[in-house]
Amino acid sequence: MMKRIPLLRSAVVALALVLGSCGFDDSQTVLKLAHTLDQQHSVHRAMLVMDKRLRELSGGSMRVDIYSGGQLGGERELIELLQIGTLAMTKVSASPMEGFVPEMKIFNIPYVFRDSDHYWKVLQSDIGRELLVAGEVARLRGLGYYDAGSRSFYANDKPIRTPADLDGLKIRVQNSQTAIKMVNSLGGAATPVSWGELYTALQQGVVQGAENNPPSFYLSKHYEVSRYYTLDEHTYVPDMLLISTEVWKKLDSQQQAWLQQAVDESVEYQRKLWRESTRESLAAVKAAGVEVIRPDKQPFIEAVQPLHASYDGTEVGELLDDIASM
Repeated sequence: MMKRIPLLRSAVVALALVLGSCGFDDSQTVLKLAHTLDQQHSVHRAMLVMDKRLRELSGGSMRVDIYSGGQLGGERELIELLQIGTLAMTKVSASPMEGFVPEMKIFNIPYVFRDSDHYWKVLQSDIGRELLVAGEVARLRGLGYYDAGSRSFYANDKPIRTPADLDGLKIRVQNSQTAIKMVNSLGGAATPVSWGELYTALQQGVVQGAENNPPSFYLSKHYEVSRYYTLDEHTYVPDMLLISTEVWKKLDSQQQAWLQQAVDESVEYQRKLWRESTRESLAAVKAAGVEVIRPDKQPFIEAVQPLHASYDGTEVGELLDDIASM
C-alpha cells in the first residue's frame, strides 16, 4: 500500500502534464483550472460564469477548462502544479497560503474583522490588493477573492457555548500554524486533518469537532456526525483564485485584461450565491436536527487577546493595527 501512494501522485502529475496548463494556437487560448470543490459549490458555479464571460469578452479566442472535485489532486498539489507552470489556475483557501506569503496568516488570526462589511472593505482596499499579488515571489498570482464567509466551531456530542467548552476537544484545523495557535489559544487541541479525510475522522472520533463556514458544514454532510454548530464566527478566511505567473506572463495585455474582467464579474456573482447558500445551509442543518448556537462572542474575543499581542512589533502586528483602524 505504501508503494501505491507515490505512484498515484505521479499519475496525477502525469495527467496534468498531458493536459497542459495553457494551450495556445491560432484560434483559441485554453486555460486549465483545477480545484477540490463539489460542482454544487458557489465557487464552482462562479467559475462557470467566469469561463462564459471570458469567451464572450475575447470573441471566443479564450476559454477556461475546469476540473472539479480534486480530480488533479489536493490544494497543496495544485499549488505546486501552478508553481512549475503545469497547471494554469486553481482555487485555494487563504489558510495554507501563509506557507508561501507570511502576511496571509492575518486571515487565520481570530477576530481580526469586526463583521462581513469590514472584511470586504479590507479585501477591496490596498491591503487586500497587495496580498493578492504578494505570492508572485512563489510564482503564484492572485486574481481575486471568493467569499468563504466566517468560520465557526462544530462538535459531535458537546455544545460549545463558551471557550471553556473547547477544553480537551480535538478540533480539526487546516494545515496552518496560525490556525493551530488559534484553536489552542481557546483551549482546544488543534489537530490538522485533510478535508477529504475529515468526515471519517469525525465519525471515528479521531477528532471531536472542526470549524468551517455553514455551506461547507452542510455540503460535506458533517452535520450527520456533528450535531452542534456554534456561530462564534472567529475567522473570515477567503478563497483565492490563483494563476501561475508563468502562464500569466504568456498572456498579452489584452488577454490579461479580459481574464481579469471575467474574474471580477465572477467574484460579484459568487458573493450573491454565497449569501443565499449560507441561509439555505443553516436552514437545512437545523431541519436535520442540528442545534445552531449563537453564543456571546465577547469571551471568545477576550480569550485570544494574548495571541493578538504576540504579534506586537512585527509586520503582522502592523497589519493588524492597519486593519483595526479601517
